[in-house]
Amino acid sequence: MKNICLILAIALIATACNSVGDKSEGAAADTLAVATTPRTPNPHALCFLRTEGTKNRDTTSIELVIKGDTVTGLMNWMPYEKDSRKGKLNGTIKNDTINALWSFMQEGMTDTISLKFTVLNNQLMQKPLKLNTTTGRQQTDDSAGYTLAYQTSDKIYK
Repeated sequence: MKNICLILAIALIATACNSVGDKSEGAAADTLAVATTPRTPNPHALCFLRTEGTKNRDTTSIELVIKGDTVTGLMNWMPYEKDSRKGKLNGTIKNDTINALWSFMQEGMTDTISLKFTVLNNQLMQKPLKLNTTTGRQQTDDSAGYTLAYQTSDKIYK
């Protein structure tokens, strides 16, 4: 029974951002998952997209899976005809503010950046990054506002 619930939960999360069609079918599956595991909060997935640059060819896509106060997901930064950064997000959410660590791969190297987001009016807003001249690495500009806006999307772009 536990294996069936686990498989059902994984299938729901995997298809959450790519589902098209009648939403009532997903609601029935979600209800079943909650009914069989009443102590586990029902995870939900949110997908966002940001385009920028010349002709809006640079894209960043984010998929967040929120379960209680835990946030996991994927973030793909894909500048046009340049090396991309693709990786996983892990963090927490409190009062619509998300603090996440982005572990990504770029040019064969693995790196991490701490990111800060907030959810506002169906948009995901991010604090911008700045270059730390001492370390030579990017970091979140904590003194800046949430100025990078991501629009809701129905899927994650890879």
